[in-house]
Amino acid sequence: MAVVATSPAGTGRRMPRAVTISAWAVPVMVLAQFALIAVVPVVIALVGALTRVRDRAVRLASVLVAVAFAIPLTVWLVRPDGAQSLSKDIHPGFVALIVAASVALVLTIHRARRRPLPAE
Repeated sequence: MAVVATSPAGTGRRMPRAVTISAWAVPVMVLAQFALIAVVPVVIALVGALTRVRDRAVRLASVLVAVAFAIPLTVWLVRPDGAQSLSKDIHPGFVALIVAASVALVLTIHRARRRPLPAE
């Protein structure tokens, strides 16, 4: 009888690398004043989580990040007197909200990786 050791990566709970990297990139880019370019990792995290992740909490957290980012982006786009860049126009409260939502997404991804598979 052979004993097969399984690692956490072999449990079928692999999180897409693009979702994980994007979750980390969003708060870094927003805090580093690259808020408009941060739309790319927001979209990658949202689409990747909705299409490739089975955990409902990760999907919900990615939607939260996308909504938190979409509000100041929309305000910046529709204001006729807005600043030249999103980073200069975004309210610090929205920066804090985006960072908090991104941290929640990162923690949810970490939790989803560590949670054991349900018995079949």
